[in-house]
Amino acid sequence: MTTATTDERALAELQREHGAALFRFLLGLTFGDRQRAEDLLQETLVRAWQHPEAFDAPYDSMRPWLFTVARRLAIDARRSRQARPAEVSDVVLEGAPAQEDTADSAVHALDVREAVSTLSPEHRAVLVQIYFRGLSVGETAQALGIPPGTVKSRSYYALRLLSRNLPGYSSRSSTLSSASRDTASATST
Repeated sequence: MTTATTDERALAELQREHGAALFRFLLGLTFGDRQRAEDLLQETLVRAWQHPEAFDAPYDSMRPWLFTVARRLAIDARRSRQARPAEVSDVVLEGAPAQEDTADSAVHALDVREAVSTLSPEHRAVLVQIYFRGLSVGETAQALGIPPGTVKSRSYYALRLLSRNLPGYSSRSSTLSSASRDTASATST
C-alpha cells in the first residue's frame, strides 16, 4: 500500500513562494527562536508533502493552509514543552551552589561539643563567652568577674587543650608545624 505524496517540483515552488513569509510568521510564534522556527517550517513543509490533496483545494493560494498548519504545529510544540519538566544542562548544574553536607557539619559540631566538655569549667566558661556568645575579652572579663589578662590566658590554654582533643586537628597542626620547621631550617642555611 503506497501513500501519495506531493510532487517535489510543486513542493520546491511552494517553499520558494511562501517559505520566507512562513518563516517570519513562525519566528514570531517562537519568540525569536530561529532554531525552533526552522524546525517548525520544515515540519510544515513535510505536512504539505504528505498531503497532496491540499494542493487541489478550491482556493487560489496555499498560504492560508500553510499558516494554519504552522500555527497548529507551533501550539502543539509549545504545549508539549510545557507538559514536561524543563531541561537542565551541565552548565546550569555547574553554576548552581553546592548543597552543604549537613552530616559533616553535625559530626564536627559533636566533635567540638565533646572536646569542650573535657575542659575545666573555668576554661569552658571563657570559650563559651568569647566564641559562642561573641563577647570581647573585656566583656567576658566583666561577665565572669575576672581580670582581662586571666580571660586571655584561659582562652589560650583552652584552645591548646582543644587542639589536642579535636580529632584530626592535632595531626594537621603537627604536620603544619613540621613543614614550617623544615622551611625555616632550609631558609636559614
